[in-house]
This record gives sequence, C-alpha cells and structure tokens, in this order.
Amino acid sequence: MEGARGAGREIRSYKDLVVWQKGMMLVKEVYLLTAKFPADEKFGLIQQMRRAAVSIPSNIAEGHARRSTKEFLQFLSHASGSAAELETQTLLAISLGHCSQEGAQKALNLIEEVQRMLVGLRRSLSD
Repeated sequence: MEGARGAGREIRSYKDLVVWQKGMMLVKEVYLLTAKFPADEKFGLIQQMRRAAVSIPSNIAEGHARRSTKEFLQFLSHASGSAAELETQTLLAISLGHCSQEGAQKALNLIEEVQRMLVGLRRSLSD
C-alpha cells in the first residue's frame, strides 16, 4: 500500500511511514484547534483530545520499533482506537460549541485519512 509504505520508498524508520507523518500533522492541528477552547476545559476535553491525538503517531512509532509484525499490528490497533476516540471528542467539542464544524473540519479530515491508512496498513501486514 502506497500510503503505508512511504510511496514506494524503503521503510527504515517509522518516520518514513506516511501514516505516521499524517498522524503528526493531526497532532499539530488538534493543538491549534484546542488552543481556542474555553480555559475551563484545560483539564478536561483539551487534555483528552491532545492525549488521544499524540497517542496515534506514538503507537505507530512504538509498534514499528518492536520489529514484530504481531506487535506492530497490536499497536496499530491502539492507534485506530485513539483515532476513534479523538473523532468522538472532536464531534463532542463541536456539539458543545467549543469550535465550529468548519473550524474542526481539517482535524476531522485528517482523522478520517489516518483511520483509512491504518486499516490499509493493518490489512497489508495481515496478508
């Protein structure tokens, strides 16, 4: 899979994985989005969303570093779970009025893209 394998390049590091790179972009987007949330959410939704976002590329990196396909698949599963958690939290932030749909759209698009890439990577590793 092109996105999972770094667009045809050899994967020597997790940093070569396009899904990890997109995950890092997502973290940045979530930090920018949550910076505009009300101060009373600092230890609530802001912290939860940032933790879930950071968990995605972190799990990809840790799984890749394990050098075992079985363990890598497990960590990719954790990353998928964190992406679903982040999507839910982003939708909740919209419904609570902490951000607009338009303001959160870039993050939601990245979440969807990362989720698709994780599914594809897991599928290619399972074959």
